[in-house]
Amino acid sequence: MAAGSTVDFRPTGSSMVPLVRSRQLVTVAPVDPARLEVGDIVLAKVAGTIYLHLVSALDPGKGRVQISNNRGRVNGWTTHPRIYGICTAVDGTPRPRLTGKQAQPR
Repeated sequence: MAAGSTVDFRPTGSSMVPLVRSRQLVTVAPVDPARLEVGDIVLAKVAGTIYLHLVSALDPGKGRVQISNNRGRVNGWTTHPRIYGICTAVDGTPRPRLTGKQAQPR
């Protein structure tokens, strides 16, 4: 994604059910972190761990977002450079509210 590529993979775990079930195919594309909204699903690094989780709060003044699972557990805050991509589809079904959020190729 750092090179502007979109990737498909199958994450494991149940913390994002029913939005993403274990082993469902997800598509993640580069993102403009400044355009994120609460409820977006992102691939991000928080405290050394990479998660495919929800944006649960925004702090634009500090250039960071809060990352949580879909069961209410907050993983913590991360900065814009540690947000690697936005989930654009789950099993081929497009995610809502993507307009203008994907990063332009460098």
